[in-house]
This record gives sequence, C-alpha cells and structure tokens, in this order.
Amino acid sequence: MTEEIIYKEIPYGKNVKHYDTSKPPKYQLGIFTGLIYGLSKILMISKEYKVEKINMEDIKPPYILLSNHMYFVDFYLNAIATFPHKVYNIATVDGYYRRPLLMELIGCMCKRKFTTDPSLVSSVENVLFKKKGILSMYPEARYSPVGTTAILPDSLGMLIKKMNVPVVVLLHHGNYLHTPFWNYRQERRVPLYTTMECVLSPEQIEKMDYSEIQTFITEKMQYNEYTWQKENKIEITEPFRAEGLHKILYQCPKCKAEGKMTSKGTILSCTHCGKEWELSTLGELSALDGETEFSHIPDWFEWERANVRAEIERGEYYFEDEVDIYSLPSCMKFQHVGKAKLTHSADGFTVEGEYNGKKYRIRRGVFGMYGVHVEYDYCYVRPDDCIDISTENDSLYCYPTKENVITKLSFATEELYKYKMEARMLRKKLAREKREREKQATLTEVSV
Repeated sequence: MTEEIIYKEIPYGKNVKHYDTSKPPKYQLGIFTGLIYGLSKILMISKEYKVEKINMEDIKPPYILLSNHMYFVDFYLNAIATFPHKVYNIATVDGYYRRPLLMELIGCMCKRKFTTDPSLVSSVENVLFKKKGILSMYPEARYSPVGTTAILPDSLGMLIKKMNVPVVVLLHHGNYLHTPFWNYRQERRVPLYTTMECVLSPEQIEKMDYSEIQTFITEKMQYNEYTWQKENKIEITEPFRAEGLHKILYQCPKCKAEGKMTSKGTILSCTHCGKEWELSTLGELSALDGETEFSHIPDWFEWERANVRAEIERGEYYFEDEVDIYSLPSCMKFQHVGKAKLTHSADGFTVEGEYNGKKYRIRRGVFGMYGVHVEYDYCYVRPDDCIDISTENDSLYCYPTKENVITKLSFATEELYKYKMEARMLRKKLAREKREREKQATLTEVSV
C-alpha cells in the first residue's frame, strides 16, 4: 500500500509561477525619483502636513530609513521627506500586485511577510554600498492596528550593526487618526506631522552591540496616536469616527464576551450584554451607563492582549476554523484555493486542505513567526477581514468563518513567540548556571 502524498505547499501545477523575491533591486532612474516626488506632492495637496528635519545636516545617502507604518499616506510623506535622493523600499508581495514591473523599475525589493529571506541581506547591501541609496524599511511590517508601536523584528539591531551606516527614523503622527487601519475607507480631517531624525551615526553603532541597538531603536520608534491627539487637542468631529473600532476592541470588558462587539456612528457596543461606549472628538471612550473600564483605546487593546497571554500560560489557547483561501504565488493574480482548515496552537499555524485533487498541509512554527499579517476589509480580494499565512514562496489570505477573530490571532502569534522565547532564554540561563556550579564544584575538589 503506497503512502498518501501530502504536499507542503499548494499543489498548483505547472501553470502557476511563483514570484522570485530574490531578484536584486534595479537602479532607480532619476526620472522615477522625480515622478514619485511630484505625484506624492499632488496627492498631498488637499491635506495639511508638515515634515520637520532633526539632526539631518550633512546626512546624505547611503543610510537606513526606518518609518512607522499607519497607512498608504506614509509612502507619500516618505518621498517628500527624502527628495531629491533615491529611495529603495522593501515592499510586500501584495504591494507588487498587478504592477511588478513598475515596482522593480523604482528599485523595490519584494518580501513575503514574516518569513525568513536570506537574499534580502544581499539586496540591502546592494542598495547601500553599490547604489549608494536610501534603504527604506517599515519594520513594523503592517499598519498599526491601534496607533501605537507594533512589535519590531529581533533581527533589526543585527542588520543595523552589520551595515554600519547612519540610521534615520521617520516618525509620523496623525496618519493613523486620518485613516485608521480598521476604517481606512472613511478619511478624517486631521493634520499630519512627521519628524525625520538621524538617530545613529556609524561611530555610535561601532560602540554598541546589536542588542543595545535594538533597544535604542525600539525606544526611538515609540508612538501613541491617541496620546498625541489629546496633547495637541486635535478634534475629530466626523459622525462616523467610531465605525470599525470593534475590529480591534473585540472583547467586552464588562461581560468578557469575545467577537460580540459592534460599532455605529460614534458608539461602540456589546451585543451580548448591551453595554455602550461613546468615542469623543478627542479620541476618548466613555460608558453611556456605568463604569468606564477603559477611556484610552490602547489600554483596552493591551488588556485584550494580556487576556490572550493568560490563555497561553494556562495552556488553554487554541483556534480552529474553516477558512476560504485566496493565494498570491505570483504578483498578477490571486488564486482561489477554496476551503481549508486553519488551526493555531502552541505549535503554530497549520493550514490543511485539498487543491487539484491533491492534499496539502502547510505549517508555520511559533519560532518562525514573531508576528502575523492581518487585514481589515481587504481591498484586493473581497471586503472582509482576513489573515495572511505566508511561506517563502506563497501568501495565503485566509478568510475565517468565525466573526471578528483576526485581532486575537495576531495577539496570539506575538504572545506565543514571546512566551516560547522567554522559556528558551530561561532554559539557557539555567543551563549556564548549572555548568558554572559544576565548574566551581570541580575546582573546589581539585583544591582540596
């Protein structure tokens, strides 16, 4: 009896080609640099914005540009702030969708989210040392869901140490409030403010180890849009300002029910217990009746995260659902793969299904994913929430059957990674201490 073959990737067949993310970046012609700048200026005409440069005197390429990430307006401000220099962006495969040639011509480097790509280091070196350009990175690797700093990759400090070129941080304020990730289709009238600051010189980098660089950059990239809004007294008066907020505030702090939150106009409410909160023009929540558990939206968000972490520590976290999958192996067309089973547990993600009459099982372990890409109301496929499980060769956009679960999946991915990393570091520490005790005991015996 022959053993059944189960594929580790979607078995597309010969007609589907995968985009080669190892392609080296092309040299960006000056005409494209000018066109990107001009188009960005035109698209920003209707918006109030300011770019302030700090410690940027005599700073010229090559350097690494790190930007926080809130919405597409980030790219326009990036182009305006860096002109007339050439910028080479690390972009995701869906950023190449239907326009791979254009993205290649402007010098972009393609990467699939939350995967390991060894060729990216050589592309980075190519940009910095051969093309003498600006390497533009959005290390959060996703739009901020709640207007605060998302988790940064552990490898960032190592990359900066290895490259040893100036590091510039482009920190945007107002972009999230203008088009929040959970309701990007309805813009709000918000002034935009960007600072462009050189935070590390090669001389400083030489004196630091990669962990010190990681800590330093993480601190430099801290931001909180709701605090910034309140401090600057920016009033958002649009009557739809709370619509979509339930996508990130999915758990009710009163009855603890998950996935039962909804929003309309300026009101956030729980359909399970009936409690309601109103979002003020200054971005603060207040209960219409009874206690206001969280007035600051990021506090509610982090409370949900803590609840997920507690589930993990108790060994109770587990997710399973039927998902509808649209994949993007190339950059030109999404493939409708059909239904599959998605599970997420202490072992990571597993996607199991059948395509072209052949079974497949795709696994992404916990240590291989410090975060996961989620989309609210995804614009390229269908206007629903989905989660992107990527491999080195493919990206699976999974649409769950269960409602309002992707924010919790994002929390769980990050917290499982941190939990297991902490456990690993503790085991290493205990092993070192044991070896040291044994060494001391041996020395004592010898001396006696």
